[in-house]
Amino acid sequence: MIKRMLIMLILVGAVLGGLFGFKSFVNGKIKEAMAGMANMPQTVSATKAETSDWQPKIDAVGSLRAVRGAELSLEVPGVVETITFQSGDEVKAGQVLLTLRKEDEEARLQSLEATAQLAQITYDRDLKQLKAQAISQAIVDNDEANLRNARAQVAVQKAILDKKTLRAPFDGKLGLRQVDLGQFLAAGTMIATLQSMDPIFVDFLLPQQAVAQITVGDKVRAKIDAFPGRTFEGKITAINPKIETGSRNVQVRATLPNTDQKLMPGMFATVELDTGAAQRLVTLPQTAVSYNPYGSLVYIVDDKGKGSDAKPELTARQVFVTTGATRGDQVAILKGVSEGDTVVTSGQIKLRNGVPVLVDNRAVPTNDANPKIVDK
Repeated sequence: MIKRMLIMLILVGAVLGGLFGFKSFVNGKIKEAMAGMANMPQTVSATKAETSDWQPKIDAVGSLRAVRGAELSLEVPGVVETITFQSGDEVKAGQVLLTLRKEDEEARLQSLEATAQLAQITYDRDLKQLKAQAISQAIVDNDEANLRNARAQVAVQKAILDKKTLRAPFDGKLGLRQVDLGQFLAAGTMIATLQSMDPIFVDFLLPQQAVAQITVGDKVRAKIDAFPGRTFEGKITAINPKIETGSRNVQVRATLPNTDQKLMPGMFATVELDTGAAQRLVTLPQTAVSYNPYGSLVYIVDDKGKGSDAKPELTARQVFVTTGATRGDQVAILKGVSEGDTVVTSGQIKLRNGVPVLVDNRAVPTNDANPKIVDK
């Protein structure tokens, strides 16, 4: 009985020992495989850091505005009698555009002129009688007051008649006509718009910290999405002397030539201003920069020489950087990377310090400071 128990215990121990040994063998192989995988090179794309001359500039958005613009209307009501313009006409200052019927006002003017003429005759006659001491000075004073009043009423009526005629207040281009012959117009009814379009203003806002970098006369470049690929150059002509307290922005106005009158008031514009001299900066594709809670970083590829297989041994090294302005696909690196450093541009998510890498540049991110956007 005891012998049988011993045999069973020995068998159980052998089985347990075999299981333990097998598990240890499997775990060892797994660790070896994991260690081998950890040391496998990670495939990335990389590029050498280059230096470029970058012109510091300020970007802004704004709107085009006519140098002179008005919604034409009349101060008095009436019925349209003549229209002497067409929509879109170029007109000169003082050119008659529209008249209202004015027969009643002309008849009243004749009546007032007759009254003024009678007042003049009465005043002249009484003035002679005063010299002959036939009447008192008070009568002559009253005659003079009546004469002045009559003349004033004539002047008022002439002004009313003049307001029945619409004239162009300045040279410019008319918009769409909004009225027709025979139509009754209330005072202030818009008849058409008039815009002086050459040159044309572009108004835009800049943050207050940019005020020290600009001055009247500085060149600007404006781009309008209605004219892709075309740049309109002009100069700053005015800077608002007051900062807006809500936004801390300053309003700036530049003047652009518009000889072909393609630019129209109200158009949206993007504006560029050069500030200072060009700077020599290290640049990288924006995809090379990664971000974490501690700042911006890149991975530099270090060459450790040749390995046992005579192939270069490349490893990744994490470096924190200070970034500057961006241009297209590129970003300026102010600190942390030197010209000629090989920097990873894609595949960073697989990297950490000291990880072997394999550079494969068959597919690389774009690296153009002035990319051309093509709609397809």
